[in-house]
Amino acid sequence: MVYEKGVPMKILVTGATGNIGRLVVDELLALGATDVRALTVDPARAALPPSVEVARGYLGEPRTLPAAFAGVDRMYLAPLLTTVREATRLAAEAGVRHIVDLAGAPGSSWPPIERAVEDCGVPWTHLEAGEFMTNAAIWAPQIRAGDVVRDAYPEEANPMIAPADIAAVAARVLLDGVAHQGRAYPLTGPQSLTRRERITRIGQALGRSLTVETTGPDQAVADLAPVMGTHAEWYLSGIAASAAAGPRPPTTTVADVTGREGTTFLRWAEDNAALFR
Repeated sequence: MVYEKGVPMKILVTGATGNIGRLVVDELLALGATDVRALTVDPARAALPPSVEVARGYLGEPRTLPAAFAGVDRMYLAPLLTTVREATRLAAEAGVRHIVDLAGAPGSSWPPIERAVEDCGVPWTHLEAGEFMTNAAIWAPQIRAGDVVRDAYPEEANPMIAPADIAAVAARVLLDGVAHQGRAYPLTGPQSLTRRERITRIGQALGRSLTVETTGPDQAVADLAPVMGTHAEWYLSGIAASAAAGPRPPTTTVADVTGREGTTFLRWAEDNAALFR
C-alpha cells in the first residue's frame, strides 16, 4: 500500500487496458502498490490481476466517473481530449489530490489536456511523451513482404520512446507523489535515430538486411493506409514537420525518475520482432 504521512493512498489508473494504462498497473504492482483501482470499459475482458480493484467506466462517458473517482488520492489520466475538462472537474470534486496526465510534446495536439488538468485546481504532473516506438509497426506489412521498405522521410530523426518506459515513469511519479507535483517531464528514448536507422535496427533484430527506398508522400500514404487508414495523411504531415524542424535531442527523464536507462530502439525491436515476421 502507498502511504503519505501514515495515511493509505489509493491510486486510480484510467484507460487501464490501453497501451500505456495496462503497463502502469503492472509497474505499480511491481513497485509494491497494493491499493490500485483500474478503470476499464469491460472488467471481464481486462483480465487484470486479482489484487487490483476494477471499476467499470470510461473517461469518454463522464457519468461513469464519480463512482470510480470516489476515495481516490492519486490518478493516472489517460489522454482523451473530448471529455478531459469534465473528467478533471469530477476528479477535483471527488477529492483527488494528484493527477499524473499523459499528454504529448509541446506543439503537438495534446497540450489542451495539460491546460484542463491545471485549470481544475488539483496538483499535477505532466508526462510529455514523444513518438512511441510502437509506431514502427507501420512498416510491418512491407517488412513481412520483402527486404525493401519505402518511406517518404527516411532522414527524419527523433528519440522514440518505449511505452514501458512511459509507464515506468508514471508509476514512479504516482508513488513518489509530492516531489513531482507542478513539473512537466519531457519523455523520450535514449537515442535520436533517423527512420532509416530504425528500419536498419529492425533488420538487425530479424537477422535481415533491409533497404530503405525514398518515396513521395502520395506513395507513402498509400503504403500506410492499410495500417493507419484515414490517419495516414495526418501522420505523414507530422513526420514532415518533424523533418523540417531537425532532430529532437533525447532527454534523460526516464533514467532520472526511474533510476534505470531507457529502452533503446534495438532492444525494443528485438523484444517485438514477432510484429515484423
